[in-house]
Amino acid sequence: MRRETVTIPAPSGFDWKAAGYLTSIVSVLLLGIVAWQKSDPPWWYHPTLIAGMATSILGMAFRYLAHLHQKRQIAEARRNSRDR
Repeated sequence: MRRETVTIPAPSGFDWKAAGYLTSIVSVLLLGIVAWQKSDPPWWYHPTLIAGMATSILGMAFRYLAHLHQKRQIAEARRNSRDR
């Protein structure tokens, strides 16, 4: 009779990369709040500020999604190497 160990995927701990991205998002929002208070800004100031904040946060979201995709690929490669 052949015995094989069954592994159950479990979280591998705290996701430091996610924490870093969330910290960066909060930082962008806080800096945007401070920058919003500028007295007598030109007409393009607030739309540009909003666009800059939004693209920065969107970029962080894309990088985090790429991180999750890479983690899935690594897990799949490990599973495939065990199956051989």
